[in-house]
Amino acid sequence: MSGRSIVPRALPRTVRVLAALALATALAGGCSTPEPRVTGAAEEGDGLVRGEPAPSAASPFWVDPNSDAARQVRAWEKEGRAAEAKILRRISERPVADWPAWDDPAPGIRSAVRSAARTKKTVVLVAYNIPHRDCGLYSAGGAKDADAYRSWIGEFADAVGEAPATVILEPDALPHITDGCTPPEHHAERYQLLSEAVDTLKALPNTKVYLDAGNPDWIDEPAKMAQPLRQAGVERADGFSLNVSNFQSNGSVKTYAGQLSDAVGGSHFVIDTSRNGNGPLSGGREEAWCNPPGRGLGTPPTTDTGDDRLDAYLWIKRPGDSDGTCRGGPPAGDWWPEYALGLARRAAS
Repeated sequence: MSGRSIVPRALPRTVRVLAALALATALAGGCSTPEPRVTGAAEEGDGLVRGEPAPSAASPFWVDPNSDAARQVRAWEKEGRAAEAKILRRISERPVADWPAWDDPAPGIRSAVRSAARTKKTVVLVAYNIPHRDCGLYSAGGAKDADAYRSWIGEFADAVGEAPATVILEPDALPHITDGCTPPEHHAERYQLLSEAVDTLKALPNTKVYLDAGNPDWIDEPAKMAQPLRQAGVERADGFSLNVSNFQSNGSVKTYAGQLSDAVGGSHFVIDTSRNGNGPLSGGREEAWCNPPGRGLGTPPTTDTGDDRLDAYLWIKRPGDSDGTCRGGPPAGDWWPEYALGLARRAAS
């Protein structure tokens, strides 16, 4: 998993201990890239808007009224912690992606779709269940085989139906081919499953699909991602996603995105800005991707990007979900209110 813990909240997670060499390779390649962002502070001109008001009303994306953050706000208000509740609204009142369950994605998606319909908003969903997921690392697991994945994606698509939706398709799946983490014997199947998933989801009337393409701290040369994206069907998708669960600054990601877009015929892209307000952790510290201190919320979700090829800034990683048990955190994917509050206190806008 590219070094980030992107396991959905309250879902079972298989954790495997790999040989030291395999783990070191993964940490050097993906782990320090996907979830973290490796710089120190937000770069000048990186697209962050200081002092910007909460964009809930203007954003086209759905805000979950019963998210972990929203429930925490209500709990703190009851406890008399009004000041902290107010700060946490910087998360609870903004749209965050939903990660449907790995066993049965339909109930969660249908619930989100119904709620979004009441406000005429678009749901943002993450499909994260590819076989051999995350090379057996922090977010190991995935569908048991190709047929199980096809069935899962079919259920996922059926639950979306005609609702407006944006789907981030399989974070890490292609970068883990590019960095050599996924064994060669699984490559052909993965390309086939991703290509089929693009077609299944794009058959829906109001769904946009973005294949994940890592981040500039992980894949050092954007051109390396071009052929994998083409084999996975990027020309039939709406584009690619970047910086999922990572901390790379908008400026560095947009530079990478422009080069990669040029390499695949001008494809559009979206950027995860959920936790990159202060950029990545500096100093080359160990596990910089895992619950790094001092990080802050990044650019709020919006389609007003000022870039013709950048379709949206999105909060794909759920701010406040732990990356893992490092630095005193709970298990990966679990809600961590103290960390969430820190992100909100240091919000870029």
